Amino acid sequence: MADTRHQVQSGNGNGLTAILGAGSLGRLWAALLPTGTTTFILRQHAPEEHKPDMTYRFQGCHGSQFPVTVPSLDWTTRHPDVLIVTTKAGDTLSALEATLPNLKPTVPVVLFQNGMGSQQAVEERWPNRPVMAASTTEGANRPDNSTTVHAGRGETWIGALTPSASPLVTGVANQLKASGLVIHEEPNILRRLWGKLIINAGINPYTAILDCANGDILDAPLFRETIGQLCLELAEVMHLEGLPPRSPEDMQSQIEAVARSTAKNTSSMCSDVRRGKPTEIDYINGFVVSRARAHNLPAPVNQMLTERVKLRTTKLHKPHSDSPGAT
Repeated sequence: MADTRHQVQSGNGNGLTAILGAGSLGRLWAALLPTGTTTFILRQHAPEEHKPDMTYRFQGCHGSQFPVTVPSLDWTTRHPDVLIVTTKAGDTLSALEATLPNLKPTVPVVLFQNGMGSQQAVEERWPNRPVMAASTTEGANRPDNSTTVHAGRGETWIGALTPSASPLVTGVANQLKASGLVIHEEPNILRRLWGKLIINAGINPYTAILDCANGDILDAPLFRETIGQLCLELAEVMHLEGLPPRSPEDMQSQIEAVARSTAKNTSSMCSDVRRGKPTEIDYINGFVVSRARAHNLPAPVNQMLTERVKLRTTKLHKPHSDSPGAT
């Protein structure tokens, strides 16, 4: 068996990349990495993943389409050189608890979760494994179960969370560059994650509450009346977390610019609410609230948005009195 550490460091793009999480982002990577170099890891409670092969149609940014077939990982014959984790934030720990006992301890684990909190939980649970985090602006969605669409080209940043991951970042970045996507090594990945959190916290909950596309929040009274305070809360928490200072005004300008540039897009949180799936609100605005509490700070707007997203999910999908399981 080839040495995993050597293969990853060589970064020739031909190593085996295992993907844990077969949502839009996982399928994006599987479609764009070279044929034969990816595999999906089956999860016990994901029925759509319980097939020998994952087959779907992929549509690129410019409309080109092609079929994709990716095998599930046979642990007895193949051994991944990199594991990328694209599960929902709330599923990450349990998915890794079931997967990592089968994975060699030197294999890098790259976390692609939205928000923050799940990355720190993984880092604390497996401090001796090479764990990395990634932040991406690539856009992908699934209009139906058999189609994955690359909705917008972006960039991806990868950085180490645990000490043993640091020497492996270059190799992992090189392996993922075989996808043709833009990959950067990020020496301060937590700062990058906070930067994306600002955007998610300032767009996603509003779209979920208002049930609208990103651009539609800009003129909504809820957004106009609260976005300034939300950015002030973010600035205060980030300062106390030891991050470089950013003004609330700068944050608001960035949030509004992203909402305009992605005006027709539907956020993942809005989609989750519509489909009755758990949202990642606890790892976005809820994370801001938890860090504010750790510093004895109030965060009323982030708290309000967290509660309203949860309330909307409950109201939309509460069983009717004559439904099975209703009480």
